[in-house]
Amino acid sequence: MSDQSSVEGDSVVGNSPRLSENVTYSDQIYINAARIFQSIYRRKPPDRILVSYGNDSGLPLPVFKDEKSQRWSYELAYSALKYQDLLETILLVSGFYHSQPLPDEMTSLVVVMLYDFQDRKFQPRAVSNKDEVIEDVREIEAFLYSYKTKLAAALAKCRIKHAAPTIDYILPETVRKQEQRAFTVPLYAWINAAKTSFTEVFNTLKREGFTKVDLPSDLHGNTYCVDEHCQDLLVFPAHLKEELNTMEMFIDLKLIIQDKSLSLAAHSVKALHNMDGDIIVANPCSGFTIAHLSVLTNHCACNIFVCGVKSESRDEELQELFRNMECKNIKMLKESFTDIEPSDVRLQKAKLILLLPQCSVSGIGNPVDFILNEHGDTSLLQDLSQGSVPVDKLSDLAKQQLSEINHAMKFSKVQAIVYCTCSVYEEENEGVINQALQFKMEGIKGQAYRLSPPVVPISSSQMESALHKFLKLEPSDILNGCFLAVLTREVAIAESLSPQDILARAASKGLLNGIGVPKSPKKDEKRKKSKVPLHRTILSTANAQEKVNDFINRENNLRSPRAATLKHDQTSPQKNLNYTLQSRKPQKQSGIPIMSMTMKKPNNLFSLPIPVRPKPEDKMIVLKPVQIMLPPVTLPFQYSPSPTVKIRSPVHYQHQRWHSGARSYPQNSFNPAMSAVGKTKESTSFTAVWHPKPWH
Repeated sequence: MSDQSSVEGDSVVGNSPRLSENVTYSDQIYINAARIFQSIYRRKPPDRILVSYGNDSGLPLPVFKDEKSQRWSYELAYSALKYQDLLETILLVSGFYHSQPLPDEMTSLVVVMLYDFQDRKFQPRAVSNKDEVIEDVREIEAFLYSYKTKLAAALAKCRIKHAAPTIDYILPETVRKQEQRAFTVPLYAWINAAKTSFTEVFNTLKREGFTKVDLPSDLHGNTYCVDEHCQDLLVFPAHLKEELNTMEMFIDLKLIIQDKSLSLAAHSVKALHNMDGDIIVANPCSGFTIAHLSVLTNHCACNIFVCGVKSESRDEELQELFRNMECKNIKMLKESFTDIEPSDVRLQKAKLILLLPQCSVSGIGNPVDFILNEHGDTSLLQDLSQGSVPVDKLSDLAKQQLSEINHAMKFSKVQAIVYCTCSVYEEENEGVINQALQFKMEGIKGQAYRLSPPVVPISSSQMESALHKFLKLEPSDILNGCFLAVLTREVAIAESLSPQDILARAASKGLLNGIGVPKSPKKDEKRKKSKVPLHRTILSTANAQEKVNDFINRENNLRSPRAATLKHDQTSPQKNLNYTLQSRKPQKQSGIPIMSMTMKKPNNLFSLPIPVRPKPEDKMIVLKPVQIMLPPVTLPFQYSPSPTVKIRSPVHYQHQRWHSGARSYPQNSFNPAMSAVGKTKESTSFTAVWHPKPWH
């Protein structure tokens, strides 16, 4: 066995130690796991400390020779961390902790080796002669083996106390469910279309003995199916991970195993992407995520800028990966995203930003595998091992996430932001989005952002979250948890383009192949408006008021004794009362608006509503006068006037109405005098309608 491990089928990369029964760790794996455990174990209050781990918690993390050594070391350390309380109890109950002359700094090594010892049913380890021998490891291994009976008895007591069929039942329920999902969640692998085709992949899988099924629930044996959200994503049973990693398609990077949430993020960006806009990846995430985004946009003339690639070794590692995957449109930026100014000349063509912020990873079944793949924060394992994240740490994560999304909103030329986490906490998901939408961009050009519906196909089970304009997938036996939100800029009305403008823009880029482009109607409309004569514009307020005053004066003149002599003159239209009216825009109301004119009488005021129908913009209406005879004013019969008071003869009040020649009213109108309006142009006489009773 090598200095990393000896295991049947050791070509497996990233496999959990407990997924294989034949894993045998080397001495170096124990040392690496002990140092990782020392940096992330749970510190307890002084009054609750039962086992001391020394003071060397500031030691640097080990340098791993390969990815397999790193993964197995973290898996072993995380497993010991989940059972920290149980392992400490076993050491105390068995008497091992107080009987062995070991320094406190060795306690971390004892704990990780004890976990592996009980996982092997307290059987001795099969040591290879090729392994590097580390004296501290061999010494502790000998001590543990000498106490194996007492250690097994102490473990049995703990299981009886908790009525636990296995030690998994001692864990918190959330941790136990998370551990179960690590064995049931299928494997998701996306097709690298830059190196292969869908047909080639399907034919190869068929030759390898795989059968295609319709749903993830039908995955048994050598089967696979196509994901419901992403058409380039294939789903395989979880138990095939070792076999898949030995297949040529996976070794040649034609198929890439990765969590589904990251494929959803890449496809969301692709759905929003146009032909000429660049993309900003704000976080230095996995190279596979960046490569997937590059493959989806390889037909476009765009660049993908990855922020935060600070070390030269990381840069070289990613560059080599992208060459092997045939990705050519990726550029690295050393600066962190929040340190890059929106005015940076390198990013002036960027139209989309992908945000994959550091999150609690609380929705992932195998957090170690995910954190290492995505270069996440390994200190999160401390809280994940207990099934919950403290409020203060959630608050810190949410502040950082909000800072990144607010900074993304400052890029005035960016049109959309895709935000994705693997958290189940509302503080990191809806809470961050709601606060971001309230962000006021003072002094920054561009419209505000709004939530847009998911841009990937969704099933009926996810329709509820879609109504809230985001995609939220809860953790299950077939899926890790995921939250995805799409923020897009609101389009200003002035910036909206007509079909003619869109065609003109396409023609300027040579995309219409000689198709004629009609002139923009906006220019024609402006040219047409510029030729409208001045006399057709709407009357000013002063002119309208002057004509109303003239009308009132004429009404008052009708009350003079000479009204009868003027009667004949008022029956014909008068030239000085012919007005041209035009509204600026056609009325859009369905009803008939009412204009009210107030006219003075000797003793009171009265308002006469005049119905006015909306007229087309270019049609002029000439109003014509119509006489209306009001009833006479008579005194009550019992009234006897004084001899000194002169009684005036009744005055026949007449009222003129203006109307169009083509206007007509029904005969049963409320006002009887309106029946005269419907007469023809030739008929100028009218009949005065008297009220049946005197007015009092």
